[in-house]
Amino acid sequence: MPRFFVSAESIHDGRAEIYGDDARHISRSLRMRIGEPLTICDGVGTDYNCVIEESFPERVVLKIRDSYDNFSEPPYRVTVFQALARGDKIDTVVQKSVEFGAARIVPFSSERCNVKLSPSDGLKKAERWGRIAEEAAKQSGRGIIPSVSAPISFDEAMRAANLCDLSLFCWERSSNPLGNAIRGASADTIAIIVGPEGGFSEQEAAAAENSGIVSVSLGSRILRTESAATFVLACVSYEMER
Repeated sequence: MPRFFVSAESIHDGRAEIYGDDARHISRSLRMRIGEPLTICDGVGTDYNCVIEESFPERVVLKIRDSYDNFSEPPYRVTVFQALARGDKIDTVVQKSVEFGAARIVPFSSERCNVKLSPSDGLKKAERWGRIAEEAAKQSGRGIIPSVSAPISFDEAMRAANLCDLSLFCWERSSNPLGNAIRGASADTIAIIVGPEGGFSEQEAAAAENSGIVSVSLGSRILRTESAATFVLACVSYEMER
């Protein structure tokens, strides 16, 4: 069933309204008609089963049949700190991180990044990544739209990650297996920190460890930068959601 996010202000008196691109998608692309069902989410964890009551090119009015708590959100909040990478790799990281339960994605620059973005380019990229996150949230039945920030510096990323209950610094030279760090862990907030294509430098790894962040190995195989966060998210989900 088609799924859309709406603001809480758009839901009132047993009805909801959808405007703009989503309204055009419903009426023109999907060619949905009056009486057809769809699901909406208010972005804060409540889903609504609806039917189309009125349909216009720029506005769709829905009648709410019932509502219920969204069941797809994990019992913890994960922020993925992802070093910038070439091409569309960050697009992949955003999409898959949302599908695997991340609540926030924060790109950052590091010593071996081969991508440099100006502040204005970073904001433009963040807008694009935000749209990717929203589409992935719709597809995967999320109860929220995970946020994607504009890129920040390595030091800013480490300070932000340190605010989480559990912070995982993914480094191929670590002797601490990921499983040891998450097995039996109890954390409401988790940070997953992934380096660029060339990996983290020893100075960056030392800085992270000296600040109290846990360095972890992802096993004997070297993962691509766009694969690492998804792997860790899957492991965390298995350990903490079963």
